[in-house]
Amino acid sequence: MDGSSPPTVEDARSFAGVPDGTERLWTPHRMAYIGGENKPSDPDDGEQCPFCSAQHRTDEDALIVHRGRVAYVILNLYPYNAGHLLVCPYRHVADYTELTDDEVREVAELTRTAMRVIRQVSAPAGFNLGMNQGPVAGAGIAAHLHQHVVPRWMGDANFLPIVGRTKAVPILLADTRRLYAEAWPEAWPEGDGSGGS
Repeated sequence: MDGSSPPTVEDARSFAGVPDGTERLWTPHRMAYIGGENKPSDPDDGEQCPFCSAQHRTDEDALIVHRGRVAYVILNLYPYNAGHLLVCPYRHVADYTELTDDEVREVAELTRTAMRVIRQVSAPAGFNLGMNQGPVAGAGIAAHLHQHVVPRWMGDANFLPIVGRTKAVPILLADTRRLYAEAWPEAWPEGDGSGGS
């Protein structure tokens, strides 16, 4: 696939051949991500960037959990696991080395608080934290840095995502956003939490 044409969608009804006892879990929402539906055509254009445009929408519409002074927390629209959060600077910046000292501190603090909130609400067994720097490293939106906070549970990497390349997400994103936003501590260090640009 060269990225210039949409992915081919096959009729999965014929995959099993003769009907069998196997259950199928369909996740058609992933096709939007696979096809690049929400990716900016010009990655350096802040107007097209989903992380820049989210800042100007309501928290509910954009799935923003918390707004800090120089960074904010948003649910991943295409989560690896239920409750997958992203911590983003407001500023359209691609590389971690380009962050200001204030941005580095707040991204780190928001990441720590996100872990605490997820533990309180969802009781995961662990986390994956990380930044994919550049498309070759797996960054879907490489032009706007974002820190992944992915809760993990025992057995969440079972046959379904490994063999079936499908992830079951058991809760609606809007419900997850509301639960996390309600659990977010009101007293936010270093500012009033109303930030943004």
